[in-house]
Amino acid sequence: MTEVAEAEAESGRAALGSALRYLRQKAGLSLGQLAEKTRYDKSYLSRLEAGKRLSKLAVMEDLDRFYDTGGLLVELWKVARREVFKDKYKEFMRLELTACIMHLFTLGIPGLLQTEDVARVLLSGAQETASEAESVEEQVIARLGRQQLIHRNPAPTIRIIMDESGLRRPVGEPKVWEAQLEHLIEIAELPMVTLQVLPFSAGAHHLMDGALTLLWQEDGSAVAYTEGNRCGELLEDPADITRARLSYDRGRDLALPPPDSIAFIRGVLKEFRAS
Repeated sequence: MTEVAEAEAESGRAALGSALRYLRQKAGLSLGQLAEKTRYDKSYLSRLEAGKRLSKLAVMEDLDRFYDTGGLLVELWKVARREVFKDKYKEFMRLELTACIMHLFTLGIPGLLQTEDVARVLLSGAQETASEAESVEEQVIARLGRQQLIHRNPAPTIRIIMDESGLRRPVGEPKVWEAQLEHLIEIAELPMVTLQVLPFSAGAHHLMDGALTLLWQEDGSAVAYTEGNRCGELLEDPADITRARLSYDRGRDLALPPPDSIAFIRGVLKEFRAS
């Protein structure tokens, strides 16, 4: 498979595209013929071969069966997907800067609302060397820089749903955590920010497996970004965005109203000071 071998030095997505093109040509098929046999759109297949798009897993499973390649395409897809995570996060960050509406759900304190001290504690992790410490400071600066979008003019409309667990697990020294809770209340009182708490009493919900962000641009286009254990995915397919929005809306229905949420955070702060 010469073309695949030549692509090894390139990105995983380029290697996958080369493999797809090689297999189609080896089968003696044009893109149009492959589209007829697999019922995938010709232009879609062309973008996959050119490395311009990463398909869903089910597409590679279908093509593995079609070409009888024993799972080769799925394995190449997994490599490409890991690489795309980083690229997708960069794209998400770019879209975040221009979004006019932002809906977020987090299990902990969202990065946009973290104080500098809390951000430093959360980003430090298991740092052991001087270079790692320097990297943490760079990440703290970057996170604080993101927060400027809250004060942008015009500012985006921001709705944040926080799970109660994020308020019950202190980060850092007592004075650090106290300042963080005070900061949440301060931000929640800004006119363009709506903050809601999803209490334990709401029980299980659709958003328990990680963070979710929905972004809308001025032209009405939308994306969703899901984030789990050290991985994230930018969703651009309309059906995926609709499902993410429905999950978010269900979470919002379970959350406390904004005034009650601020009162709830004040109560948590009072309990913390008394402990």
